[in-house]
Amino acid sequence: MSASFFSADYDEARQRFLDASAKAGASVQNHIHPSKGAADEEIATDTALLGSADANKLFIVSSGTHGPEGFAGSACQLALLNDELAKRATSRGIALLLIHAVNPYGFSHLKRTNEDNIDLNRNFGDFSQPYPDNPVYEQIHDRLVPATWPPSADNEERLTAAMARLAGQRNPGISSGQARHSDGLFYCGTAPAWSNATIRSILRTHGTTKRHIAWIDVHTGLGPYGHGEKIFGRHSEETTKRAKAWWGSDLIVSTATESVSPRTIGHITGCAPEECPGAAITPSTLEYGTVPNPVVRHALRGEAWLAGHPDAPAPLVTEIRRAVRDAFYVDADDWKGMILGQFRAQALQTINGLANEQI
Repeated sequence: MSASFFSADYDEARQRFLDASAKAGASVQNHIHPSKGAADEEIATDTALLGSADANKLFIVSSGTHGPEGFAGSACQLALLNDELAKRATSRGIALLLIHAVNPYGFSHLKRTNEDNIDLNRNFGDFSQPYPDNPVYEQIHDRLVPATWPPSADNEERLTAAMARLAGQRNPGISSGQARHSDGLFYCGTAPAWSNATIRSILRTHGTTKRHIAWIDVHTGLGPYGHGEKIFGRHSEETTKRAKAWWGSDLIVSTATESVSPRTIGHITGCAPEECPGAAITPSTLEYGTVPNPVVRHALRGEAWLAGHPDAPAPLVTEIRRAVRDAFYVDADDWKGMILGQFRAQALQTINGLANEQI
């Protein structure tokens, strides 16, 4: 049953989300992307609101911030639309907002980054200030993104040696984000991306009158196979205490040594306090493990190389895109079951936490 909520591609995922939203009686909005999808289809960030627009508590679930990570996030949203938990939330005075495909271009084209090779979870910072230098990434950029693809044996050897030498560097680390290489990995961009502006608009529409907003942003690609790490960023002591009370002692603060998450600037949920300053914000990233880190890294290197070589042969393009898909979406029933089971548990915790919170 769990596997049935997963779709084969972006277009199918979008249509199923829209159909299920309509069936559930949700209020739907479509934010059409200016580009087309991989099959020349219309692509969009779609939202579905269940419950009263006047509710003072809002539960957001977002998917596809990193393109093909949307396979899992979309399935979680589709499952929630078909679950009695949605009615439980709205009956307790909580509005439920599902944001489908934050990065529709990446979801359709099987790119973790967006149409400009921007990592959207590094793009929500303050562009009036320079993005912090990342000397760790600078040491390794030329090895991560080689001149030719596939990488030569020599390049692989030098990359392995450099990774070993830099092991343990987390603040900043290789994946913490960088602003110098638009053809590189974890690139933050030079201005707010289309998805950034769209998400902020959605928050202003649905969140500015809310007293309390809880937000789960679904991701894949880091950690043990099928395990969902509940990641919590830097917040006040009061907010951290509340998050742990809701989500349990296995909640991992992203600044903790044991977290699988890199320490980043410009994370998507960080814009919520800016756009909804009157609301208490309780955010979480739910990060599911897929395949070993070296496999994920190799896929991301291929994606970055392809961003700088748009005229690459079609078979090589297909190979790179497939590797990215497989790094962030495991087409196996046991993995799919773990994703939806853990998501439902955290969704229930969130609904109970919001309903009982006296803010």
